[in-house]
Amino acid sequence: MPTGTGTFTAGDTISGGYTYKSRFEDGPGSNPEQLIAAAHAACFSMALANILAEAGSPPESVHTDASVTLRLVDGAPSITKITLTTVGRVPGIDEATFIEHAQTAKVGCPVSRALAGVPEITLDASLAP
Repeated sequence: MPTGTGTFTAGDTISGGYTYKSRFEDGPGSNPEQLIAAAHAACFSMALANILAEAGSPPESVHTDASVTLRLVDGAPSITKITLTTVGRVPGIDEATFIEHAQTAKVGCPVSRALAGVPEITLDASLAP
């Protein structure tokens, strides 16, 4: 059975531990892929909020969740998919326009560009009711 553990620190306040089970199975703990997901969600949200504000529709809020799929590809663990799910509260904008701005943010945010090698990055964008 594969073993191994590690720890990570990001900035002043983010730290955690990971194991083989937390990365490749359903074990307790965290993993580096969660950090990638958190970074992507934060970067995307900031980019979308900026795009909306520049378009004259500053958001009340933008909430984004991201999940990273890790699979074996040719025998090597690889990130094969990232799913972004975002909900915005944006007065005076219709959902089609919101989705258009979200697609622009998805393509243009720095973390999306850094992750361009991931085969699939999906986006589900909607306005809050």
